[in-house]
Amino acid sequence: MIIKKFQGKTKEEALESARKELGDGIVEMNVKTVKSKGFLGMFKGTKIEVTVAKEEENERYGILPKEEKKEIKPPVEKPVEKPVLEREPDKDGDGLEEKLDTLQNLIEKQISQQQTVRQQEAAPVAEESNKPEEPEKKEESKEDKARVNFLRLLYNKMIDNEINEKYANEIIDEIDRNCKPDVTLDYMLSEIYQRMILKLGKPYVMREAERGPKVVFFVGPTGVGKTTTIAKIASSFRVERKKKVALLTADTYRIAAAEQLRTYANILEVPFRVVYTEKETLSTIEEFREYDYILVDTTGHSPNNEAQCENMSDLINSVDAVAEKEVFLVLSASTKYRDLMKTADIYKEIAEYKLIFTKLDETATMGNIYNLRIYTGAALSYVTCGQSVPDDIEYFNPQSTVKQLLGGRR
Repeated sequence: MIIKKFQGKTKEEALESARKELGDGIVEMNVKTVKSKGFLGMFKGTKIEVTVAKEEENERYGILPKEEKKEIKPPVEKPVEKPVLEREPDKDGDGLEEKLDTLQNLIEKQISQQQTVRQQEAAPVAEESNKPEEPEKKEESKEDKARVNFLRLLYNKMIDNEINEKYANEIIDEIDRNCKPDVTLDYMLSEIYQRMILKLGKPYVMREAERGPKVVFFVGPTGVGKTTTIAKIASSFRVERKKKVALLTADTYRIAAAEQLRTYANILEVPFRVVYTEKETLSTIEEFREYDYILVDTTGHSPNNEAQCENMSDLINSVDAVAEKEVFLVLSASTKYRDLMKTADIYKEIAEYKLIFTKLDETATMGNIYNLRIYTGAALSYVTCGQSVPDDIEYFNPQSTVKQLLGGRR
């Protein structure tokens, strides 16, 4: 399969360029507006970029013929592959992200202003007092207040970004206890930055099973973007890593969701099945025994529906005897923290999971990602920031997230 991007003044112009190069039979995957690059781009306006897919002749990615299956043996040892969708991480301590985009300068400016005000207020008092120890106490007090003001400003930045008060207090208390009174504000900023990164941890990277397919379940509430997220991951595995992928859906309540996933499967030229029972799921896994990944969409339901929760638990646990599995809880970053906690608690009863956060483009704050990571202890994996397939997904980046939580720019 060929996937390419074409640009034009209009969508029709871009598609015409695609047809000239690839011929008829192209499938439109995504359309977006892009700015012209380079110094002179500002004078050229915007263009329409269309991503299209085209099936190559004799290329199919369905079930392997029986005679081919006999020759395929699971490898004894799989090499560690470089994660896809992963941005180059920021270098820890490299100028502290340029002081978190002037956050340090803001802090120092505010402290300086506060010190000037205190000196002006203290001047009349100093003139009236003849006690020799007054200058020494005044200097000591100024340093202490500078430290307090610094920590208060960092705390307020966390609260503004909707980090839970409990977790914000915990990190501030850690810094206050472990940093000596004479350390610089720059050192304290470095400490809080590094500690928050450690608390978030490295992103979890999905790996293939040692034998047979890795069966991956995506669970979560309705409307968080599970189906689109599955399509993005499937596209990455299929196109970038050349893996054999099959798509399943157990969401038999929403016909539209199943048809959406079927459409993505057709574009990616991967097999698609709808499964209604545990027995059907197991037989389908056996059918795709020679595949690398089987990605399973599930019903998005209310956590209050105990019957649906029990059915999902039975479905997920039924594959343990035949395949290695993963479970990802998909959540929207724009959901209220109280609702996220409730959802996380319910799904914890169903299975152990990793976290995927969607819709980062629909919220101005990142605090809920930090909150739920600390609350659940579950590893963070992917984040998504738009509807485009396969572009708008990447592995979670703890460095850039902490930078935003402390007041840096996104």
